[in-house]
Amino acid sequence: MDDEGFSEWAGGVERRLLRSAYLLTGDLHRAEDLVQEALVKVALRWRRLRHGNPTAYARRILVRDNVSAWRRQRETPVADVGPERPVSSDPDTEIVVRRALARLTPAQRAVLVLRHFDDLSERETADVLGVSVGTVKSQNAAALARLRTGAPELLDLIGRTS
Repeated sequence: MDDEGFSEWAGGVERRLLRSAYLLTGDLHRAEDLVQEALVKVALRWRRLRHGNPTAYARRILVRDNVSAWRRQRETPVADVGPERPVSSDPDTEIVVRRALARLTPAQRAVLVLRHFDDLSERETADVLGVSVGTVKSQNAAALARLRTGAPELLDLIGRTS
């Protein structure tokens, strides 16, 4: 592996990727696994990716691997293994965000996390997910509508009314 710049890049992006992965999965342990898998895949392709956008590639891996795991889990249910470690110092906020994101489909959750938590543009989100900008717009609108009706506590938390 060509290590030139990889360690520095990985160190600078790892926490952001972990936050995104946690918001996608709602499970800190799974999020950590997704990030490690993504970093390994980027490392294996570092020579080709280092002059492009390795962060976008890593995000794409996070989303795709999460959707693949979600599909496998639907086919083979797994028992709950116990409580997760908190990642927020405010437990009320963590509960509200976790419950709200759990109400979304995996596609809606991915779009919402990339657009609003990672602050990617519609085009960047579409590129990461491998979908059209129109799909990003419709999934984002559907997710926000679902949150408005099904999770008003989230809107209260961020100080918005309706």
